[in-house]
This record gives sequence, structure tokens and C-alpha cells, in this order.
Amino acid sequence: MGAIYKFMESILPFSWIHFNFMKNALIAIILISPLFGLIGTMIVNNKMSFFSDALGHSALTGIAIGVVLGIGNYMISMLLFAILFALAISGVIQSNVSSPDTVIGVFSSMGVALGIVILSIKGGFSKYSGYLIGDILSITPKELLTLAVTLVLILILWSLCFNKLMLSSLNSDLALSRQINVKLYKNIFVLIIALIVTVSIKWVGMLIINSLLVIPAASAKNVANDMKSYHIFSVLFSVISGLSGLILSYYIGTSAGATIVLISATIFLFTFLSKKAGNGKA
Repeated sequence: MGAIYKFMESILPFSWIHFNFMKNALIAIILISPLFGLIGTMIVNNKMSFFSDALGHSALTGIAIGVVLGIGNYMISMLLFAILFALAISGVIQSNVSSPDTVIGVFSSMGVALGIVILSIKGGFSKYSGYLIGDILSITPKELLTLAVTLVLILILWSLCFNKLMLSSLNSDLALSRQINVKLYKNIFVLIIALIVTVSIKWVGMLIINSLLVIPAASAKNVANDMKSYHIFSVLFSVISGLSGLILSYYIGTSAGATIVLISATIFLFTFLSKKAGNGKA
């Protein structure tokens, strides 16, 4: 990391770049925000914002399971539970017994309640409350490597499966007519969401991670004219809000994650007003 640190110091004329925790946080933003922008596009298209929120809430139960089983690395227990949780939600939704929002609401409430109950036994919940708001300034070089590997894996999977994922989500009947296993690709997508939520939740926080996934894509949808520009704008808005939020939070002494969300929401407001003005002229 030494060479990367020196390079960052040589090209960025800011006083804060001399702190290693800020360098690590900046690298994390560069790795995380494109993923949020990319995955968020399909979350918004599929109207699955509450689904990703439910996965964020389930992290508490994943941590609780790790505590009960004595798993030192909570990332493992969170990821395994998130995968099972995501597949369970997807399976119940596809059974068409209840509406998707009802199913997600039930699972989300259950996930967060179960985690709080287990972790609060003997007053131990306070030790894990940091996961609620996250702390990207605490990320380590080893954890950055985890983010980098996740970014590469998801980009590879996205490039290989994007067309089938998109067709499965937009028109299941057409996808089936083209011999596409719709159930398989829907499950692949929910697993992608589970992976990115689990890997980043420690530093982003379960209370705001859904906002970072949804708002950039929602902003992009206000200004995009086609699917290509939709993805480009979403990633761009996610990166801009991530970088500016991190830097602004340093100078005004606020939570980095919450500041990023507020900037992202401001971008959404401007794009919304721009779209509204454009429709008014038409």
C-alpha cells in the first residue's frame, strides 16, 4: 500500500490526504460507489429497493449467528445468512401467495428483531451498534482487498449475465420463450445484492446502505435517455456523491455515510426538478 499512498499524496493537493485513514476511506469509496451505482440501476428497475433494505437489516441476525456459533469473522456469518435470507425472500415472493412488499416487510422486520433480541441478551447490543451507522474511516488495507475482489467478481458476473438478468426482470415470458432460466437469473441477482450489502455494511451502515444503492440510480433515471446513459449516470452520481460526501464530512466533522446520502439526495432533487421542468416545457 505504500506505493499507492505515495501516489495519492503526489496527485492530491489536500491536507487530509496525509492521513492513512482518509487514504483508505478514499480508496474504499472508489471501489464501493461504482458497484452501488451499477447494481442500483436494476434494483430501481425491478422495484426492489425494500428488498435491499431488508438485506441490510438482516445483517444484525448474521452477526448474532456469528456470536452464538463463535465465528470470529462476522463477515462470514453475515454473508451466509444474507444468502439464505435473500433466497428465502425470493422463494416466497415467487410463490405468489402474498404481495412482494408484504413478504419483504415481514422478512425485514423479522431479520432486524431477531438480531436485536440475540445481541441484546445480557446487555451486549451496544458492542454492535456501530453496524447501524458504519464507519468508513475505520477500513483497513486488508478489508480494501476484500472490496477490490468483490468489485472484480461482480463486474465479471455482470458482464456475463447482464442481458439475461435484464430480460428476466423486464419480461419473464419473453425470457422463458428464449430458453432463459428466469428463476436462476433472479436468484443470481438477489445473491449479487446480498454480496454487496454484506461486504460493505460494516463501513456504510445498515441504516443508510439502501439509500446509497437506490438514490443514484433514481437520479440517473430522471435524466437518462437509454439504458447505456442510465448506467453511466448512475455510476457517475454514485461516485460524485461518495467522493464529495467523504471530503465534506472531513471538513465539517460529520458522519461520512450520512453526508454522502445527503449529497446523493441533493443530486436527486436537482435531477427531479430538471425532469419536471423539461416535461413542463414539452
